[in-house]
Amino acid sequence: MILIQNAHIMPIVGPELPNGCLLAEDGRITAIAPHIDAPEGCTVIDAGGRLLTPGCVEAHCHIGLDNECLRWEGMDYNEIVEPLTPQLRAIDSINPQDGAFPNALRGGVTTACTGPGSANVVGGTFTVLKLAGKRVDNMLLKEPAAMKCAFGENPKGCYGQGLKKSPMTRMAVAALLRELLFKTRRYRDDKLAGKNPAFDMKLEAMLPVINGEIPLKCHAHRADDILTAVRIAKEFGVKATLDHCTDGELISDELAKEGLPVFVGPTLGSKSKAELRHKSFTTPGTLYHAGLTVSIITDAPVIPLEKLPMCAGLAANAGLPMEEAWRAITINPARSLGIDSRVGSLEPGKDADLVLWTADPLTTIGAEAYCTIVDGKVVYQAE
Repeated sequence: MILIQNAHIMPIVGPELPNGCLLAEDGRITAIAPHIDAPEGCTVIDAGGRLLTPGCVEAHCHIGLDNECLRWEGMDYNEIVEPLTPQLRAIDSINPQDGAFPNALRGGVTTACTGPGSANVVGGTFTVLKLAGKRVDNMLLKEPAAMKCAFGENPKGCYGQGLKKSPMTRMAVAALLRELLFKTRRYRDDKLAGKNPAFDMKLEAMLPVINGEIPLKCHAHRADDILTAVRIAKEFGVKATLDHCTDGELISDELAKEGLPVFVGPTLGSKSKAELRHKSFTTPGTLYHAGLTVSIITDAPVIPLEKLPMCAGLAANAGLPMEEAWRAITINPARSLGIDSRVGSLEPGKDADLVLWTADPLTTIGAEAYCTIVDGKVVYQAE
């Protein structure tokens, strides 16, 4: 049991409490109030007026699959042998001992959706996990969380340019995805009709997509690729999220008509390929003002995961309201990932994933966690 006293509490979904207390027991938040008496045997943390928020939530990254400080040995995120590999599962590549995990916790990020890269048209399933732990099986929050698919330059470059095979064009990328969805739908219908089709591991992996249980996680930067993802999702009646959404500002009016969740980033850094020519920190604000649910992402390790709050601060500086910038790294990704009953805000009944900050990380360069708590346990404490 942990009691945090004398904290400036920002719950995200309600009014701030400038000087309040939070009590957590058995890994869950049990009370938030101006004053809470310490129960017997409780560990008391004096926040000293520091900002207390929920742990940050990353909606799209590759932590644990693209390992730090390693070369090919740690490149466990792209299986570049065939463009359709839905049977791959992120949980079989995640390395919780990777140094990126403690770095993320020090940066106040406690939950991440992580999975395969974008070399393949369909790359496999993402998972959502807590970032504190030794064994991935004990860290999972949602498994599977989404099916990764990719449009544009990455699959074209890996296969058309690299291996001289399909897909060489955007037409082929879309066609391959459509064919897989058509086959999955027929496979499902045959099973339901008792026709007993031959077991197909790829199609089995795609059943949760075609049944609406998990979304397609659509890697798309360019405007036409974003809208192709929307077109295919509508054609098959499947759920989808629009990940990266670099050109989203150019088509914000069209995206507003669709209402799909948008995960914007990684925006910090160079424009390393043609698809990123319109990359800008003004995009989150434009999409928010268009009425969309915006999450900010790092695509770690493209941007180190611990820099997620800084990216939100830069988006706020470019026009995203500060309150929405906080929501873009907490409750918005939690809701878009379907885990908001557990994380993303400070509310009684939710997981005790908490961060006491040295300073407001959205406005202060160098701010980081003073104390990070996951499931009611202190997992990082600044010296």
